[in-house]
Amino acid sequence: MPTVPTAETAADTVDVTSLLERGRTLATPVLRAAVDRLAPPMDTVAAYHFGWIDAAGNPSDGDGGKAVRPALALLSAEAAGAAPEVGVPEAVAVELVHNFSLLHDDLMDGDEQRRHRDTVWKVHGPAQAILVGDALFALANEILLEIGTVEAGRATRRLTTASRALIDGQAQDISYEHRERVTVEECLEMEGNKTGALLACAVSIGAVLGGADDRTADTLEKYGYHLGLAFQAVDDLLGIWGDPDATGKQTWSDLRQRKKSLPS
Repeated sequence: MPTVPTAETAADTVDVTSLLERGRTLATPVLRAAVDRLAPPMDTVAAYHFGWIDAAGNPSDGDGGKAVRPALALLSAEAAGAAPEVGVPEAVAVELVHNFSLLHDDLMDGDEQRRHRDTVWKVHGPAQAILVGDALFALANEILLEIGTVEAGRATRRLTTASRALIDGQAQDISYEHRERVTVEECLEMEGNKTGALLACAVSIGAVLGGADDRTADTLEKYGYHLGLAFQAVDDLLGIWGDPDATGKQTWSDLRQRKKSLPS
């Protein structure tokens, strides 16, 4: 039976919505400044992808995503005893890599809807989706390396390692579409690469920028990896049975593409 929280447990309750909003508020100005570096029309295409403008170029309050990774990056810095603002460059870098993967993923999967509107390749064409994705990936490393500290170098190394794992996971995901049988172990390995690696990075390199040693960062990374597997398991369920009005994606898209997600 559910119980009423005591005063002690209520005091420990975390307001997740506020944490997500804090991550979005602190990271978005830096994220916008990074996107402004892109040459036209890539800056406009990226702005559309992030929901800042509509397809006609007018200002928009579109859905820019849940901002889970930026929120985790700020918490990571705090876990190392630093101010949350220390994790902002890492929050932006991880969000750029995440969105690089979304731009390419939508094109490879032929997905026409994301965040309740047409995907970038559908509006601006496949070439722009590829170019802007590549540009966001490059910007992510620039953001970290510009800090110019030893900690920034360590953080960049973790980000590039996670990015390579993410790409490995995407390659596995596509190859599994053409296989009749995929084991649960293979599926978990693929999802650990595709989703777990970048969430693990988000949870750890904010702490690195905050001065944490490798042992602390590795421990946080393990937590983030398992969080990523849980996150992907929920996404797998939504990919088949989710409400398009809530998810912003088309119904049964994973089944139509013969994705070997956990449910299947």
